[in-house]
Amino acid sequence: MLPSFIPYQVEDCYLVLKTMKAVYFLAAFVLLGLASKLASASDPSPLQDFCIAVNDAKNGVFINGKLCKDPKLATPEDFFFSGLNIPGNTSNQVGSMVTPVIVSGLNTFGISLVRIDFAPYVGLNPLHTHPRATEILVVVQGTLYVGFVTSNPDNRLFTKVLYPGDVFVFPLGLIHFQFNIGHTNAVAFAALSSQNPGVVTIANAVFGSDADINPDVLAKAFQLDKNIVNQLQSRFWSDNDNRN
Repeated sequence: MLPSFIPYQVEDCYLVLKTMKAVYFLAAFVLLGLASKLASASDPSPLQDFCIAVNDAKNGVFINGKLCKDPKLATPEDFFFSGLNIPGNTSNQVGSMVTPVIVSGLNTFGISLVRIDFAPYVGLNPLHTHPRATEILVVVQGTLYVGFVTSNPDNRLFTKVLYPGDVFVFPLGLIHFQFNIGHTNAVAFAALSSQNPGVVTIANAVFGSDADINPDVLAKAFQLDKNIVNQLQSRFWSDNDNRN
């Protein structure tokens, strides 16, 4: 006959093994989460001094998975941009224009720069987000009312009136805007922490999607009459979809 304590030892071993399995699973889950967070935190770091982007393979080499000009053929022009002093055309629905700085030498450096022009008083850079970048904005002319809204559940609104020389930060992924409240033209420059920050203009995405979102969905979500939703979807949104 087996000793009476053996069943308890077997049961204890089973519990220990079960506990260890749970611990290993939790550890693997945490490491996976950390790895995912690190992988999506920012643009990849460059592995060389520069990687001047080119559109064809002639005189090009692959570095960091990018097609780049042979560094021996680089010139100062690859790192140069001219014309940021030229005002953008604000004759559009929202009264603003974003002018991006296109410099091939910026490729792989994880940063971008734009100029934003605003028409007097009515100029608006509409509510939008950058899914891959934090934005820092400096006003060089005029008076801007700017702000962003935090994520759920708080949805706190942070706003500030900016004057020439003032700087404001819009955190990564949060909805934000800039509005000219002055009676003269306004100009701002913004830097973003990604080579390709992306932009989602809220009105365009919601009411100007391709194809249309079911009006019943939007009417319920915004607590609007369905006729108002249909009217909003019929508006022409395409010439104000390049916001930053």
